[in-house]
Amino acid sequence: MIYNERIMIKMKLTILFIIFIILSGCSEFAILMSGSSLAVSQNAYVKAYNGLDVLTLMSTEKSIKKHIYDEGKKHVQTLTQIVNDK
Repeated sequence: MIYNERIMIKMKLTILFIIFIILSGCSEFAILMSGSSLAVSQNAYVKAYNGLDVLTLMSTEKSIKKHIYDEGKKHVQTLTQIVNDK
């Protein structure tokens, strides 16, 4: 039974790698997959965040981190303007 499970895991990984190779022309998808494949975790919070990040990236073409960075940059620029005006 364990031998069959190992074969199934190897087959799944092979199929996954083939899909990655085929879709490597998609830069955002490739970047997303390369980042998530490096940090594999069993933590439910990490899986939930990664799922939300994929949905955010698909709907807005920006990751959650990019949204946070852009909004933070806007707030810093606003605060800088306020400080410089006084």
